[in-house]
Amino acid sequence: MISVRRSAERGRFDIDWLQSRHTFSFGHYLDPNHMGFGALRVINEDRVAPGAGFPPHGHADMEIVSYVLDGALEHRDSLGTGSVIRPGDVQRMSAGTGIRHAEYNASDSAPVHFLQIWIQPGTRGVTPGYEQKAFGDALKGAFRLVASPDGRDGSLTIHQDAALYAARLAAGETAALTLGDGRRAWLQVARGSVTANGARLDAGDGAGLTGVADIAVAAETDAEVLLFDLA
Repeated sequence: MISVRRSAERGRFDIDWLQSRHTFSFGHYLDPNHMGFGALRVINEDRVAPGAGFPPHGHADMEIVSYVLDGALEHRDSLGTGSVIRPGDVQRMSAGTGIRHAEYNASDSAPVHFLQIWIQPGTRGVTPGYEQKAFGDALKGAFRLVASPDGRDGSLTIHQDAALYAARLAAGETAALTLGDGRRAWLQVARGSVTANGARLDAGDGAGLTGVADIAVAAETDAEVLLFDLA
């Protein structure tokens, strides 16, 4: 079964420096029918104006993944980590017992466009941590594992029985993945248009897949997608 969440149905929050779209309930946007999908709690698509950003704020007991589509995102946190995340990079911050961080557009002239993803951890109270890796061209043409519970295949390590895959597909290319028994998946289209198990999805659309073993994503146009393999 596939259940589609259209881009236009998402929650929205717009101010002078931020345009944000919420796939699941977040902040002042509450939709009891869309509180998350398994351990996947938040997918926010954010566009931040040049020189602007989120001032220091706190988190606890959440695995937070940042995935940049365009521009550059500057990160600073209470662990002393400072970095810039660009397209092809994936960042993981384990909030655990508590962490403060800030995120800013690293450019004074160009906007930054990124996905902010929250995954509920399988264990509460872990030691806060940070990790960032560049995947770049490894994302082209097929699903590439970018986060997993054991950091296998060079992926980031998250504290949850979940795996995150990403793919950049040229028009006409197909990426496929087989789920294990009892697993389900969430597919998020970051850009472009695809057909996933027969359903047409465009940029900003998401879909929950349950009761299926095999997932095939065919790019109708050049596209970028994220796939969450969940218990």
